[in-house]
Amino acid sequence: MEEDFRLAAACLHHFMKPAPFLDPALDAILVRGLELSAHIGVPDAERVEAQRLTLNLVLQPAGPLSDLGDDLGRTVDYYALTRRVRQLAAARPRKLIETLAEEICACVLNEFSVRAVEVELRKYILPDTEYVAVRLSRESTQG
Repeated sequence: MEEDFRLAAACLHHFMKPAPFLDPALDAILVRGLELSAHIGVPDAERVEAQRLTLNLVLQPAGPLSDLGDDLGRTVDYYALTRRVRQLAAARPRKLIETLAEEICACVLNEFSVRAVEVELRKYILPDTEYVAVRLSRESTQG
């Protein structure tokens, strides 16, 4: 029993580590539980009706939040970002949530002033499960 607990604690510790480029010492903007609608799923029949997905984002802005001077133009406009992500999710059918998660990462990095992004995309499709999710962390390749 105690060995099981130690093993579970070690696994939890391993999976709780942030990606190397999502530095917990840096400022972050969090978006939790954003509701998306997407035609997604491997079988054709699953993609017929739009499904509810939820999205969690961790955004590391290009600079420190203390440098903003209370100016929206110097930060991430999370209202515009969430509208853009909703538009992206609804734009076309996809088979995999992994594909949509990658597209969300690319969109956020290319269109908004962030140095790194973590995406957790949840799908509510399997019986006897709360959800299935993918989590991706990506950083900008631009200096």
